[in-house]
Amino acid sequence: MARVEVQLPTKQYEVQIENGLLQQIGGLIEQTWPSRQVALISDTNVAPLYQADITEQLVRHGFQVREYTVPAGEASKAWPVIADLATKMAGDHFTRSDGVIALGGGVVGDLAGFVASIYMRGISFIQIPTSLLAQVDSSVGGKTAIDLGEAKNILGTFYQPDAVFIDPTTLTTLSDRYVAEGYGEIVKTAALDSTDFWHLTEQINSIDDIRSHATELSQRSIGYKARIVMADEKESGQRQLLNFGHTMGHAIELLAHGKLAHGEAVSIGMVHLMQVFEDLKLASTGITAAIKERLQAVGLPLDSPLLGTAAFYDKIKNDKKNKNGKLNLVYLQAIGQPAIYSIPTDQVQAFFNEQTMD
Repeated sequence: MARVEVQLPTKQYEVQIENGLLQQIGGLIEQTWPSRQVALISDTNVAPLYQADITEQLVRHGFQVREYTVPAGEASKAWPVIADLATKMAGDHFTRSDGVIALGGGVVGDLAGFVASIYMRGISFIQIPTSLLAQVDSSVGGKTAIDLGEAKNILGTFYQPDAVFIDPTTLTTLSDRYVAEGYGEIVKTAALDSTDFWHLTEQINSIDDIRSHATELSQRSIGYKARIVMADEKESGQRQLLNFGHTMGHAIELLAHGKLAHGEAVSIGMVHLMQVFEDLKLASTGITAAIKERLQAVGLPLDSPLLGTAAFYDKIKNDKKNKNGKLNLVYLQAIGQPAIYSIPTDQVQAFFNEQTMD
């Protein structure tokens, strides 16, 4: 079993990664928590695949399980869904001694984590991510959030789980498109981390390659993110490096209204941003082409007509990560050498237009 330790000032937990791990999940959770009532939160895509078996295992190990299922998709990250989950938990007499388990992708993880963080001012929480994107990124680090209108992840908390259990065999039930989407975040992380991790991505030339290397890809991605989070849990410093590709990615993801998945938008954002900085001679020659090659190998998109539109710049200027009138753009000087370029938010459009025209 692959393991990653996350040690923070007020919380320590372990990420466990192993093929077939879901077949022993009841015993693993019993090792983490004593017997209690559990809210097993999933969505309409994942629940039919795994919920019944996990419930049966948990009951066999002494847990009382309440199954809650939300509609699949980003639209569930909303106040009415949070209110409905909390109301059901209150009706089922959940106390501070009980717990929440997220079974699903990033949406379910965000929802369940947020509910756990605010119900009775916080109850225990475990992540069982079933999508590649959640396995390599969102299940670790403690960010929970819901959307408010078109403002993505604008309401949320930092709330760490007690454990994260990853079974890469869940990727066999995930569509090729969403396996590729998760890989977009892996390419991002490898580029930030090191030439060693980058060389691992050079072995990935198909969706099947992602699935066959999933354990190592997850362990390496989580290991990097854990190191960043342990140094900067609340994103006051170097944790912002994880935003590489996200400033532009979030903007076009919102403007695409569901037609672009998160990892697809990040893919486009990385390529567009790196071409700008390579043209500025701040990034090594050929780095954009190298990133494009890794993304293209699994069919990820590299461009979008939404880039450069007035609405695109409006989204960037109003991004929640802007601070004191400044936008911090994360780019790479070379593989494994991230850097930050800060510009005033009111100069964003002029900056990118100048580089594009040049």
